[in-house]
Amino acid sequence: MAKRKDHEQPHAITKKGMRFHHIGIPTDQPRSNEKYIEKYKFYVSGFESSEYGIEWMRFKKNSPIAELIQTVPHIAFEVDTLEAAIEGKELIGKISSPSKGVRVAIIVENGAPVEFLEFEQKSSSQRGRPRECY
Repeated sequence: MAKRKDHEQPHAITKKGMRFHHIGIPTDQPRSNEKYIEKYKFYVSGFESSEYGIEWMRFKKNSPIAELIQTVPHIAFEVDTLEAAIEGKELIGKISSPSKGVRVAIIVENGAPVEFLEFEQKSSSQRGRPRECY
């Protein structure tokens, strides 16, 4: 793959058509308006209100989420086809469905987790509107 120049967007965006969704940042500090996700034993906050797609994640000791995700920030992209996005990549865990109409897979890229989200087809009036993933 050709090297990216300073002014260019990542190839995931320019060549593969992925769309930025959020950045997830692990924390051990409680934050206002946290939502507890029982299935994964962690708290999430900020996604709905962050202008820049910043999501804070605070994990319980017994969370089944991989340690890399609990300790290293991740970037998340919306993709059209999950299988195409993860083909040939090192997958963390399995493809999951944290909520109706959402499929998620996380890979390791250069030592960091990268999340891919595939949403059920949506009408043109729904494009660009916030979606709840958990």
